[in-house]
Parts: sequence; C-alpha cells; structure tokens
Amino acid sequence: MNHDQYDRDQDGGHRGPRAAEAEFETLAVEWREDRVVVELHRPEARNAINGRMISELHRVCAELEADPKPLLLTGHGTVFAGGADIAELRERGREEALAGINSRLFERLHRLRAPTVAAVDGFALGGGAELSYACDIRIATPTAVFAQPEPGLGIIAGAGACWRLKELVGASVAKQVLLGGFGLDAEAALRHGLVAEIVPSEELRERAHGLLDRMAASSAAALRLTKMVLDADGVHPLADDLTQAVLFESADKHDRMTRFLERKKR
Repeated sequence: MNHDQYDRDQDGGHRGPRAAEAEFETLAVEWREDRVVVELHRPEARNAINGRMISELHRVCAELEADPKPLLLTGHGTVFAGGADIAELRERGREEALAGINSRLFERLHRLRAPTVAAVDGFALGGGAELSYACDIRIATPTAVFAQPEPGLGIIAGAGACWRLKELVGASVAKQVLLGGFGLDAEAALRHGLVAEIVPSEELRERAHGLLDRMAASSAAALRLTKMVLDADGVHPLADDLTQAVLFESADKHDRMTRFLERKKR
C-alpha cells in the first residue's frame, strides 16, 4: 500500500452512503438497521491483517462515525485473525512505523461512539489480538487464544498491546504475555477479565448478537455518552454531571422511565 493510498485511508476513504455499498475484498460486511457486522475474511491467510484490510476497516469506521451504531467484529472460519501479514511487515521500514498504519486504525476503532464487540473463535495473534483489544467487549469460544509473538520476529507489539493490554488485564499478566511469550487461552482470558464470557463455537455469533440486542434495547444516546465518560482520562465527576444533564433533558429518558414506572404498577 503506497503512502498516498494510506493518507487517503486515514481520512476515511470515500465517505457517505456510497461507501457502505462499496465492495470489500478482505471483509464480509453486513449493514443492519441497528448494527454493523464485520467478518475478517482472508481464509487463505488465516484472516491475517494486511494493508487492504486496514484500508477497508477505515472505510467501515468512516461510516460508523457518520452514522453511529454498534459493531460486531469477528473472523471467518475457526480463527479470528492470525496476526498481521508478515510478508508486508517485513518490507515496512521506519516511515511506515512512524505512520502507525495499524495503531491508528485500532485507535480509530476504539474511539467509535457506539459500542463494539469482538467475537473471537480460535487464534487472535499479534495484530489480531490488538484489534480485539481495541473493541469494548470481547466474547470467546473455548478454542480462543490471545498471544503476542512479535518479539520473536524482532519487533514489538506496536499497535496498542504494550499499553492497552496492561489496562485490560494488569501489568503482571501483560508482561507475561508480551515478555514471557505466554498465550492467554479462553479460560485465562476470562479469569483475567479480557473476555466477558466463553460460549460454544456454534453459538458464538448468536450470543454476540444477543449482547447487541441488549444494547439495542438501551438508549443509544445513553450508551454513547457512557462510553465517552468511561474512556475519558482521569477522575471526571464534572463530565458525569454534564453528561447526565444532557440525558436528563431527553424525551427518551422520560419515556423509558415512564414505561418502567407503569410496569411496576401492574
């Protein structure tokens, strides 16, 4: 991927409703009224993340920035993502590293206003694991494994794992993964809070959609503002108060609480 193409992708590629209808080579994308479902789809490469996939995920992010709705991210077959494309990584140099090709996408994904869910079956390695860390919630199958093999290839896990994984599981566990080369299987990931639940492989998407159904039943504005406050740095009681003030004035809040009180009377 050349730098001109990358620069365009950082601005979201082509925006607007036409982008949602564009064809994808490395993703299978389903645009629903209340959610977007994205499947990483490079079966010949265990869904490895290459430049084309990064570009296409930027296009999805651009759509979700323009029209926020929950995102379900999963992988084709029995693997989430087998890492970044090593053939491409081998050819990248200093300029590509400074451009943050993967890290900028993952941060863009993390900053989407609506909730994001990663449904992980099988391996989530290297950049694939970092992609899942950028999502708000992860659910996994019993065969899921999260690992960061980058030091064995002479590089760091440079797309968020060195700080995001520490936030998710704590410094000690993050060092075991990043320095010791340990993988987190599904049980370990659940024990350390990296995943919300473990579900059978054949039920993974159904359970993920069930989670999104619960989100869809909540106030979209309340979810977006809750995520904004959760992701803000430091202690922020003023942000809590200001956010709540916006929601307290909404008709949606009034209607939901009225329905709740009316149900209690029955």
